[in-house]
Amino acid sequence: MDTESQLQPMPQHVAIIMDGNGRWAKQKGKIRTFGHKAGVDAVRASVSFAIKQKISALTLFAFSSENWNRPAEEVGVLMELFTLVLSSEVKKLHKNNVKLRIIGDTSRFDAKLVEKINKAQDLTASNTGLTLNIAANYGGRWDIVNASRNLCQQVIDGNMRVEDINEQVFQQYTCAQDLAAVDLLIRTGGEQRISNFLLWQLAYAELYFTEVFWPDFNEAEFSRAVTNFAERQRRFGLTGEQVSG
Repeated sequence: MDTESQLQPMPQHVAIIMDGNGRWAKQKGKIRTFGHKAGVDAVRASVSFAIKQKISALTLFAFSSENWNRPAEEVGVLMELFTLVLSSEVKKLHKNNVKLRIIGDTSRFDAKLVEKINKAQDLTASNTGLTLNIAANYGGRWDIVNASRNLCQQVIDGNMRVEDINEQVFQQYTCAQDLAAVDLLIRTGGEQRISNFLLWQLAYAELYFTEVFWPDFNEAEFSRAVTNFAERQRRFGLTGEQVSG
């Protein structure tokens, strides 16, 4: 089989760990929060690229459950920025047929932010284009534990037998229950770890790490990641010969 015929199609579910905002700001002699604000442009560019390339789902790691341990001022700015972006961007997303979903434990957010989240999700719920998932107060271990707890309750209530639980059923109780597994994980900022992100969904994802800080991540950088993905052979436990033959 020639090289061209082995190339992967466009990834259908891309996840991004948006890292390097603080270091980007420090290089420019600015405070960390300046980098977070600049990162909003990179989000817009990534969403634009995903729409143009007809990617089905884009999941962005905006705020982890561990990020609450950062300095209070930085956390406050991140929450304000999240609220502001929801207010300013949702109508544009809706116009472009994007379905917006917030995945994670939103119970810790203040009532004003939760209200904006609910309104944004309701407005875009019927859209059929790109599904944009924003992981906020999210942790992969939390997701798995939460799914397990809900499954246990189903068994206790007599709605399910233990024998009924398999990988497909478990998937239905995770935050990304109706999405395909992640095809490509991108992490910006030079670090090479997954930081408790989408642990269940990343089982067979291709990983792509770039030194580019998140505020500098644009459509050209996204295209490089997708091109790299296309050059790989995904084996899913098979041998190379089985896949290519």
